[in-house]
Amino acid sequence: MVLDPLKILLDLVSINTVNSPEQGLKPSVEAPNKIREILHGIGVNAEILEKNGFYSVFGVLGEGKPIIMFMAHFDTVPVNISEWKYNPFTLTLVGDVAYGRGSIDDKSNVAAMICAIERIVSRGFKGTLIFAFTGDEEIGGRNGAGMIRDKLLEAGLKPDYLVNGDGNGMLVIVRRRCGFGFRVRVKEVKREINGIRFSKRFNVETPVYETRHAAYFMPGVDLHPLIAASYYLRLNPNLYVIGIKGDFSKSNVIPGWVELELVNPDVHGERVIVDEGLTKLLRAVIPLVRTPLKPELYSDFGVSITPNYYLYSGGVHYLNFDIRAMTTDLGFLHPLRETLLRNVPGAECEFSGGIGYLYTDENEDIVRFALEVLDGLGVKSGVVEACGASDSRFFAPIGVKCIDFGPVGGNIHGPNEYLEVSSLYKTVDFYERLFYRLTSH
Repeated sequence: MVLDPLKILLDLVSINTVNSPEQGLKPSVEAPNKIREILHGIGVNAEILEKNGFYSVFGVLGEGKPIIMFMAHFDTVPVNISEWKYNPFTLTLVGDVAYGRGSIDDKSNVAAMICAIERIVSRGFKGTLIFAFTGDEEIGGRNGAGMIRDKLLEAGLKPDYLVNGDGNGMLVIVRRRCGFGFRVRVKEVKREINGIRFSKRFNVETPVYETRHAAYFMPGVDLHPLIAASYYLRLNPNLYVIGIKGDFSKSNVIPGWVELELVNPDVHGERVIVDEGLTKLLRAVIPLVRTPLKPELYSDFGVSITPNYYLYSGGVHYLNFDIRAMTTDLGFLHPLRETLLRNVPGAECEFSGGIGYLYTDENEDIVRFALEVLDGLGVKSGVVEACGASDSRFFAPIGVKCIDFGPVGGNIHGPNEYLEVSSLYKTVDFYERLFYRLTSH
């Protein structure tokens, strides 16, 4: 039996694995069962692990040194069906391009690694091969990669190398920032005034790199609709906000649009109830995202702060910010609290995150070997820093030599997410050859 990664990807995309605590959504056990079924079909034993309702597929093959780990995730972010040209849960082929949610982030890597495992098992190998396919990377990874790391350490199976299939572009990723959450709470403050009502809409714009992934937002290049709305309010300090609506789906997904319902005070206008609490909160977005923060290490992408998820409940406005930086210290976020209280007295906030970041020296064996393998495959590649965080953050801080990698694709976290199919097959070759290069070394 020879597995086809495209067929596996087709099956996995058809399973909805959206992970969004904000919407009360998490992947079921259906995708893990499918992955385990495929692995059992090629004679590879795998078990399904569960923690806090999140599932992972895990297995250990062989024994001895070196210990090499393959890892990828199958959970995805939500979709806005109205923005898609195709059904996001049906893999749609158009020439060499395959569209579907998870096609590049990250089910293609799951498929490629399964096929590489089939080849490795059929050929035989020395050392230990660990594989893990997790279901909570999109919300931090504690119940997947974090749990598996602890399980491996308890068993004395700390990996020497981790090949994390959570990249794209067939580039060797050696640096990735840590992810943090910043949640703000502001009580509504209703007031009646006379004025003229109107609405103002703001749409996302990503002219260089099409994505909705918050970590990829580039100030000065991209337009974030909520940041633009805040700037509009600051330029028009006489305006009050009645309400806000938008394409809010998840804390690390930039909303596609935001619309404010506004009032321009006018003694001759209609009687309107405005919300001073919400008005102050939205005006505070600009100073919050421009608050200077000092991380531990340099990043090509600096520090990014984006407000992506809004919710009103029980008389309280909630606004969740996604933050990326090369640090694990929650204390470095404290200037945000000071900025918030200066602009919205009485507001409350909380911080989360700080698990770790990927920072692998470019001279490490795994990096050099990866470049050698790609050169042998005729792929022009390079060593880069990537924007988003990944589950490597659980292993790099404990001394595991890690890289992130993946096939070519785009629109990560956005509509019409896609994969270049030809690169999927080369990715299978890459994982297989890198494994043997590491074991021979």
